[in-house]
Amino acid sequence: MFERWIEINRKKSGLILGPRRSGKTTLLKMRFPEYNYATLDNLDYLSWANRDAKGLVESLGPKAIIDEIQRQPQITIAVKYAIDNQDAHILMTGSSSVGLLGSMTDTLAGRIQIYSLPTACWGENLGPPTHKLFEPNANPVEIKQGQRVFSSALNYGLFPEIVLQKKSKNQKDLLLNYRDTYFTRDLMQLSNMENMEGLLALFFHLARSIGSHLEVSNFARESGLSYPTTKKYLNNMFYSQLTFSLYGYHFGPAKRFIKAAKTYFSDNGILTSLNIPVSEGQLFENFVISEFEKRRKLGFIKCDRLYYYKSVGGREIDLVYEIGKNIFAIEVKNTRQPSTKDIRNLLEFSSSMKKAVKMYLVYPGDEYFTLNQVKIIPVAGLFRGQ
Repeated sequence: MFERWIEINRKKSGLILGPRRSGKTTLLKMRFPEYNYATLDNLDYLSWANRDAKGLVESLGPKAIIDEIQRQPQITIAVKYAIDNQDAHILMTGSSSVGLLGSMTDTLAGRIQIYSLPTACWGENLGPPTHKLFEPNANPVEIKQGQRVFSSALNYGLFPEIVLQKKSKNQKDLLLNYRDTYFTRDLMQLSNMENMEGLLALFFHLARSIGSHLEVSNFARESGLSYPTTKKYLNNMFYSQLTFSLYGYHFGPAKRFIKAAKTYFSDNGILTSLNIPVSEGQLFENFVISEFEKRRKLGFIKCDRLYYYKSVGGREIDLVYEIGKNIFAIEVKNTRQPSTKDIRNLLEFSSSMKKAVKMYLVYPGDEYFTLNQVKIIPVAGLFRGQ
């Protein structure tokens, strides 16, 4: 059983956002077994919420869990009334923020706490984190443990149910089930999409473009969709927590959203389920970047957003973020023998910054070492790290 790394406020009502099958319901039922439970995935409860949201919320009493509220965002009005007038403690989950956060901002501002629950961090099933991502180094035993399960995490991802499967065939079968339900049909239903072929084509081109800039017009042309439809589908993938974006880093907060975004999948299992051929380098990059994004969402990396960097001359750095007075710059290289050529962009970036830059390179090797002031980190150093 997973003990997810998230603390829920027992005095303040809350909303947990995360992709389907990330463990939101299991977490709440395990932490709050005495709470009454209802899910809007159940058509009877959904019909009741549509008809009489206040009556449904009142029937659950002062301590309640309401699942999948994005199916009826107006239920938040009834939740507000229960919080304000009945001293209720209500915990909610949502698998998509389409049409949800705007409604909640109007009705529940200041009354609830919003949490993110991504798919599992690598090694989370074994217990709490054992070390920081960068300092100190993971011990050799943990590095070996991570290396033994790396191929499975890389190829099948880290949805909790997937991690708990003992055989790769069972992992594949479960991912196919996810594809046919949560990643496609459910996404289309929640977002009022109609073109399944267009959605699959968009998934294909998005996967093939991992690590590249996302140009909506190019995706529309390649997928045979109109520009507005393409933008809608891409947005709904993002709001359903299946993808996330990195924007270009510039010197000053006001300039950070000028360049085109890069889009990654929230979990490598989504890629595998769609049976889309991508390069080993893209698979590795998506895995590493998504592990950093999970830790940001969980609050281990204390920044508002992750970025990538591209210089005027075209030199790129895969991941950049700021914490306090430090800039963290990270390259992801699918090579077992990093060389000075692989760290050239980091050194150039560091020399152009006024703030201190901590430089790292993550690679699929075995050892920690330092190369010209750049700390080289084996990917297994992410295993059980925070």
